[in-house]
Amino acid sequence: MSHKYVVVGAGITGSVIARRIAEERGEKVLVLDSRNHIGGNCYSRFDPETGIEVHRYGTHIFHTSERRVWDYLNRFTEFNSYRHKVLTTYKNRTYHMPVNLQTINSFFNLSLRPHEVAGFIQKQSEKENITDPQNLEEKAISLIGRDLYEAFVKGYTLKQWECDPRELSADIISRLPFRHTYECDYFTCRYQGLPYQGYGKMFENMLDHELITVQLETDFFDIRNELPEDCTVYYSGPVDRFFDYCHGELTWRSLRFEYGTEDVVDYQGTSVMNYADIDVPYTRIHEYQHLHPERENKSGKTVISREFSMKWKQGEEPYYPVNTAEDRKILELYQAEAQKLPRVHFTGRLGQYKYYDMDKAVLAALEIELKTLS
Repeated sequence: MSHKYVVVGAGITGSVIARRIAEERGEKVLVLDSRNHIGGNCYSRFDPETGIEVHRYGTHIFHTSERRVWDYLNRFTEFNSYRHKVLTTYKNRTYHMPVNLQTINSFFNLSLRPHEVAGFIQKQSEKENITDPQNLEEKAISLIGRDLYEAFVKGYTLKQWECDPRELSADIISRLPFRHTYECDYFTCRYQGLPYQGYGKMFENMLDHELITVQLETDFFDIRNELPEDCTVYYSGPVDRFFDYCHGELTWRSLRFEYGTEDVVDYQGTSVMNYADIDVPYTRIHEYQHLHPERENKSGKTVISREFSMKWKQGEEPYYPVNTAEDRKILELYQAEAQKLPRVHFTGRLGQYKYYDMDKAVLAALEIELKTLS
């Protein structure tokens, strides 16, 4: 193998880096991935029975306010006009999520106006007298009050993280918006949508360059000793695995999906339905046809998947870094090890043990310094 650059992982981060190396440095780059497809967790395929594009690792919506990121990806794909809306089911009733004015009025059987929401919620949260929230539960209650927390956050969080919300960082809940209006778009970014021809085609276009070689079903650790000693590696796999877990395992959440084809035209009327009740074992149901309203589904059937959250263990796919205080201590040890390897750059969500939205992953890959040591 004579490549000066090796990119480990053909997901969003690795694909952007590989394309930049080929275009900006004019160098050959080898892209390795242990899976049998490109695209990482964004991978999607067209179901042969229904023709519906199915996301293999959960629904991925692209959204960004960064014009640079939007312009870059539009080199490789057009995007449709999809705007993401999420609903949640609690005790057999359906509400908007994140919590907005419809959620509040429907849940409390009220008719509040936008200017009345702040005072109402303040009265709800003041009942708990939380002035300095120290964990997810306290932060959520301080924002929306206990009743809304118990209905829409607590059960879902218990299923998603499989631990008491009081053991989780308050920062996690800050990712969930809270609105005083009827605005129901989940994201408010300027640029949103899904690749018009699918994620698969977008990644094919990104990696379609004469200087890029893609090698699938290849574990980096099986061939690392065959790589040139002077090659530069951009590694987007789990950082703890790279060092053979010498300082211990970082904790992750993993996901499991149960796919099924339903013999109905429309199963739930939306792309993602959350389930807040703790006694419902899955966190949400995805129905993929709704991601592309511009496509006509003539099959008379629809494809769904139920999403289950579970603890990660070796051999399974890591999705979300848990990022406890102990994790941060372990991560510092791995970061110190990484500093000793000037030819290896740890990138992406797994390599940096950091939760990235897709646009932030693209931006980080665009800003990473491309260099090699001679």
